Amino acid sequence: MDQLTTVLVTVIVLAVLFALLRRGWNTRVRRQAGIAAPPAPPAGIEEREPRLVVPGMYVSTTESGAPLERIAAHGLGVRARARALVLDDGVLYDREGAPALFVPAADVVAVGTSSGMVGKFVEKDGLAVLTWSLGSTVVDTGFRTQRAEDKRRFLAAVEAIAPAPRS
Repeated sequence: MDQLTTVLVTVIVLAVLFALLRRGWNTRVRRQAGIAAPPAPPAGIEEREPRLVVPGMYVSTTESGAPLERIAAHGLGVRARARALVLDDGVLYDREGAPALFVPAADVVAVGTSSGMVGKFVEKDGLAVLTWSLGSTVVDTGFRTQRAEDKRRFLAAVEAIAPAPRS
């Protein structure tokens, strides 16, 4: 009887914890309802030849300069294995189990690296970070390349399609 009680209490505590986590996530999504939805990928994007394809992990999208403020709205806070495709008109994060995220080249503000953001902390400059305008909100999207040597190639390819730096 004692084991059954222990198991039941543990299951109840875990259920309450998961319910609180879900409630917190849903509250964050509602609070961020004013953030614009990312643009849909252009029609026929699957048939285009990308400049570069890099496998890795989509980490998260956060408010720019606030690596712990995950954007939960529109599925942007969902960490997933992904391929980053650099195309002439933007970057497509083809995420497994989550909607694809398209970042138009015209919206890219900066590219760089970071040692981490909410959801993933790694060695110094281990993440490729794309800073871009999502409507009126400037955000950072983190991507961890599967192979370290791909990170520089990815950043260089994005810089090649991005507009000139804004003054």
